[in-house]
Parts: sequence; structure tokens; C-alpha cells
Amino acid sequence: MPMREKLPGPKKGKDYMESRRSRRRQRKLLPVQVLYDTCQQVFADSGPGIVPDPEKIQLLKTVLDGISGADVGVNPNMPFFREQKTEGLPTITYLHIHECDKFSIGIFCLPPSGVLPLHNHPQMTVFSKLLFGTMHIKSLDWVNGVPSNKVPDGDSSNANGALSAEARLAKVKVDSDFIAPCDTSILYPTDGGNMHCFTAVTQCAVLDVLGPPYNDSEGRHCAYYIEHPFDPISANGISIGEEEREGYEWLQERDKPEGLTVYGVPYSGPPIAKWETAGS
Repeated sequence: MPMREKLPGPKKGKDYMESRRSRRRQRKLLPVQVLYDTCQQVFADSGPGIVPDPEKIQLLKTVLDGISGADVGVNPNMPFFREQKTEGLPTITYLHIHECDKFSIGIFCLPPSGVLPLHNHPQMTVFSKLLFGTMHIKSLDWVNGVPSNKVPDGDSSNANGALSAEARLAKVKVDSDFIAPCDTSILYPTDGGNMHCFTAVTQCAVLDVLGPPYNDSEGRHCAYYIEHPFDPISANGISIGEEEREGYEWLQERDKPEGLTVYGVPYSGPPIAKWETAGS
């Protein structure tokens, strides 16, 4: 039987072939490498207060949604997650994966009852993926157009580390438990719960991506807050119904809470081949 010649298929363009090579390469890469490469792409053209395009936000979210603790070398049996018998706040460990001018990647390791107190993320877009465990997350956004108010004397105390007697009104966005596996949380410079508090119900690990990272010299300082109920303070004519008041709080800036210890440890998970984009 004579052999039939294979008919040539349609010619593929250069972009098509590059796309195929890229997809083939990503299939072979470790998940943490894909995460790093995706962050380089997503944050290449962003900056302080500049949110990446929605397509890029979704791309990074999809990558993070698919990452497990094993993909970044963490598991509940590691010493970072052991219950601590202490009167103060349990020590939290931060595994530093990468940081550049554009973004940072790291893992917060919280033992049971570990707390990252209420703090902000100025001019940042932040992705948080709970890798394992149960965590209570409370997040708030500022209410724009409402003047600051004086905190009543009974609520303001230097013992709490308050930096001033002024407080700003904020609206609660989230106040609930999250159980892994769950979707990645995203917060934005002015929306999505830019100020949040993490409380470990069980031992848990959170993979965090910040774009851009904190930088004191550029005005991205991590501020902490004391919470005050809405009721005791005059709202300067703001009308909020009785049933809605639980969704609002006054936040007063404070010093870093006494006893809060975040211990930095080098990342020792699967290796990453690092490269830099222009301006990184």
C-alpha cells in the first residue's frame, strides 16, 4: 500500500509559536516559579496607587488560587506553627520569598491565637492566599468625606499607644472566619478592605503578595489602629441608621502594638530562578 504524504498544515505566525512555547514552559515550571514570573508581568507597569489591569489581577488570582502549602514548602508540622505558651501575643514568622521595588512575596506563619493587628496597606494592591488552617479576617475601608473626630477621654489612652486623639470613620468590609482551601482575597488602595486584622483560629499560613511593598522613605509606612465603636462619638451630622452602626467604626492610629513580634526567616522552599524587569 503506497504511503500517503502528510499534507502541510497552515503556517503559524511568530506570535502563535511564542505563545505555544510560553504555555509549554509554564507547564514545566514549579508553581512558585509561575507565581514569581506572573508577579513580574502583573506589576511591571504598576506603582504606588496604580492598580494593575483587571485581566492581570485575574491572572495573578488564578495562579494564587491554585497554590498549596507544599508548593511553597510549608506545612502545619513546621516549628513556626506550634502552639506557644505565652502571656503576650504569640510570635509570628515571616518567610521572605522575594522583594523588589515593584512587589514582594512572602508567607506569614501564625501559630494558634497568633494575631496580626489591624494595619493598613498605603497605595498598595494586596493578594492574600490562606494556604491552610482557619483564620478570622476583619477588614475596613475609610469613609471619604467625613471629618476626623476627637475620641472621648474614656476611650483614648496613652497605654494603648495612641498617637493622637483624632479618629477617622471606617466601614467594615469583612468580619468572618476563612477556612482553607478558599479563594484568594484581594484588597486595593482605597477599596476591598485596605486595613485588615488577621487572627489565627488554628495554626495557619498566609501567602501574601504586595504591589508595591512597604517603603517608609516613599511614604508607604505600616500604620496600626485602635478600634472604637461608632456610637460614642459625634458623627458631625452623618446620618447612619441604628441597624447599620455595627458596620462602622472609628479608627485611631497607634504605635506598633507592644509585644507584636514578627520574626523574619529566609525562604527555603522550592527554588526560584529570579530575573528583573526594567525598573524593578
